[in-house]
Amino acid sequence: MDEATCVRLLEEHDIKPTANRIVVAKALAASMQPQSLTELERKILTIDKSNVFRALMLFKEHHLVHTIEGSSDGTKYELCHSHDHEHDDDQHPHFYCEQCHETYCLDYAEVPEVRLPEGFTMSSSNMMIKGICPHCQKR
Repeated sequence: MDEATCVRLLEEHDIKPTANRIVVAKALAASMQPQSLTELERKILTIDKSNVFRALMLFKEHHLVHTIEGSSDGTKYELCHSHDHEHDDDQHPHFYCEQCHETYCLDYAEVPEVRLPEGFTMSSSNMMIKGICPHCQKR
């Protein structure tokens, strides 16, 4: 993703496009899989961990990233394909390989509808499927 596209994406989510935020957004966009803070920190050598973390928290608050729980190295982050700063319409499940410890997006798989009991209000959901990925099954 080029810088102009990153700037536009940040602005669509009401995020001021600072140099650090652009770098973090570009690193997330360049990745084919969700990234942990540690993975991003290794890729982004020009920004310290606390600034990467602050950018991720701001992105989360403005629905620019999904947070994915349940992997061996903690929370992972991925860019949302949604272009709405108030609502995330890009919900999809993820797959965690118990052998190689990679997390994969299942972009085209549907998240089943969950009917909550009366009085409950959902603010987000996180569906993680665990097993062995195709690459590890071939080994």
